[in-house]
Amino acid sequence: MRSLLFLLSALAVIGTGYWAYHENYRTQDELDRVDALRRDIGEARERLAILRAEWAYLNRPDRLRDLADLNFTRLGLMPLRPDQFGGVRDVIFPIPETKLEVTEPIDVTSAGAQQP
Repeated sequence: MRSLLFLLSALAVIGTGYWAYHENYRTQDELDRVDALRRDIGEARERLAILRAEWAYLNRPDRLRDLADLNFTRLGLMPLRPDQFGGVRDVIFPIPETKLEVTEPIDVTSAGAQQP
């Protein structure tokens, strides 16, 4: 009986060691995956910063003005005139909701109702 207990204990120790070894390698793989994801996120942020800088560079007002001047006739643009703009008085504002005030309340009861 004692040898069976020693054998089962040895198998339990070997099984636990195998499980710990396997979990260690799975943990290492996941840590490597996390590092790769962090690197990808850093690269994506760097690309995004570059794209934002390029967008800001391409949308400079002086550059856009020069492009509009170069392509004015080809695009069929019309020159800006002061009468093309509206004033504040031309803006239609939403009508505020009006709340109706109850000035003469009426009591409604069923005391005077007739029973059939």
